Amino acid sequence: MPKKVTRREAKQLLTELAEYGRWELVRTRIYPNGVKRMWVKKRIHKVERT
Repeated sequence: MPKKVTRREAKQLLTELAEYGRWELVRTRIYPNGVKRMWVKKRIHKVERT
């Protein structure tokens, strides 16, 4: 994410990804130059027989 993105905007984007895209946050990193990097992975839902 660009360094101009605020924490609130980043949180909102990641929340939408998690809710609608079934992604989960794995790791975040803020570099000294202000660039934010987030790693997400696809959440896998295992279906059980009933």
